[in-house]
Amino acid sequence: MDFPAFEGDIISGSKQLLLFETKEPSGISINSAAKKANVSNVTIRNWVKGRYLKQFTNGLISIDSLDCFLNTVAGSEKLNSRANKSFKDNHNHEELVKDVLLKLENNNTDFEHLSNEYESALSDSYKNKEGIYYTPEFIIKDLLDDFSGFDNSNLTFCDPCCGTGNFIIEAINIGFKPENIFGFDTDPVAVEITKKRIKEKTGFDSDNIKNADFLTFITKHQNIEYDFIFTNPPWGKKILKDDRKYLGKFFNIKKCMDTCALFFIASLNCLKKDGVSGFLLPESFFNISTFETARKKALGLNVLRIVDYGRAFKGLVTKAQAIIVKNNKAENYFVACEYGNKKFNRSRNSFMKTPESIFNFYCSDKETEVIEHIYSFPHFTLENNAKWGLGIVTGNNSKYCVNNKKDGYMPVYKGADITKNGVKNPSLFISKDMSLYQQVAPVELYESKEKLIYKFISSNLCFFYDTEQRYILNSANMLVLNENQPISNKELLYLLNSDIINWIFSKIFNTFKVLRGDLEKLPIHYAYFSNNNDFSEEKYLDYLKLERTPDGSYKIKT
Repeated sequence: MDFPAFEGDIISGSKQLLLFETKEPSGISINSAAKKANVSNVTIRNWVKGRYLKQFTNGLISIDSLDCFLNTVAGSEKLNSRANKSFKDNHNHEELVKDVLLKLENNNTDFEHLSNEYESALSDSYKNKEGIYYTPEFIIKDLLDDFSGFDNSNLTFCDPCCGTGNFIIEAINIGFKPENIFGFDTDPVAVEITKKRIKEKTGFDSDNIKNADFLTFITKHQNIEYDFIFTNPPWGKKILKDDRKYLGKFFNIKKCMDTCALFFIASLNCLKKDGVSGFLLPESFFNISTFETARKKALGLNVLRIVDYGRAFKGLVTKAQAIIVKNNKAENYFVACEYGNKKFNRSRNSFMKTPESIFNFYCSDKETEVIEHIYSFPHFTLENNAKWGLGIVTGNNSKYCVNNKKDGYMPVYKGADITKNGVKNPSLFISKDMSLYQQVAPVELYESKEKLIYKFISSNLCFFYDTEQRYILNSANMLVLNENQPISNKELLYLLNSDIINWIFSKIFNTFKVLRGDLEKLPIHYAYFSNNNDFSEEKYLDYLKLERTPDGSYKIKT
């Protein structure tokens, strides 16, 4: 399916930026500079910190410094992959729209082909900025396949982010009448393509496909309900602060303002009793803490199916995963889970017992039982029990890092330098002047008498016990236990590097980033050291009453 491109504000009445000014100012806002450079506000701020751009005391960016930077530095220096991609990957949207509109006026146009042509013509940077990732046809068919072969002729179907109409066309294919199909999108060109495709396929001239933001629409039309809602919402689209507050209050979302969560909860609010909703979402929706509210909302209903489609979008690292929910309640039920080549059922209650209701649907019921068993032993967690620090963000490693030590420079360690058996000799050195860098943790953390440093980009936990006050780059992070904890930093190292804790980490979080929030949910079995002066994996498994299985997993000893 298609993800809509959000044009302008989501909520009508929000303050708009002035696109044209009567007089050329000496400076422009960060937001305007970001639009001019076709990058995010965060990137502009980073360029300011990196001293690429000049910022006035009133917060404005010097136009001269921005123009100079874009014309000379950008492209000659390696800045950040997203920014570089923005410069290299662009399309002329105005010309594209003109071309498509002309073809829409021609009744001899193949509108399905035009849909594919329009989707392909949008540049990757534009899609990334607007959160647009067009759904492959095989995913649409798979999500709706369970509902074909039934009499859908009197049921309503809605795609809140219809794009060029791929979900809608498949709904027609499985028996929904075009007059009962509704769609919304903020891209007027995509909306016109959808209408033409419906007319081409059925002869019906639909007024139910609207060039409107679904979120705004339902805040003003609160009695609308649909039998089926299937969509692929914008992933990570930025929303203005005032609009986030309004939507969060309206939909009762306190923690996450991501567009995925907003569309998910908004759609469930518009679902008829016993109605069905299907969403294609980034994997972060299923395992990141900020989506906890949305996951709990789903678990309050009947989750029919969760499926992993892998890396379905070209150029996008994150996996595409889907959830299908039915609007009725059951005390307990089983969820059909599909991951890789595996298909199995998981009890709904097992998801409710995971930290923050994470949907670790790649984990079987037997593995879930082992995890619950491990958490049943006395433990504490690192939440509120440790000090945390990020590695240094220089803003431009090639500019600030050198390969040989010289006066005024000190060694700095990368995530790749960290192993469970020690750290490699440093290959990079940076200036001791911390004011040069974009982000630096409190110096006292780097210079702690003892601390744990660990890889940030990794699917496995890899910690090192540091007593030499090493400095690290942002591919590594660090922590120091608070005083008066039941174990020492070195004992914590042994537990976090253990095979069984690594297994728990992979089975619950399944991520390639070692996030603080995830580490804070792991069980720290301090009582192990009450009867053991040293650490071994075998003793730890005996303590937990577990044994390994031939497939690399674990089972409870009988």
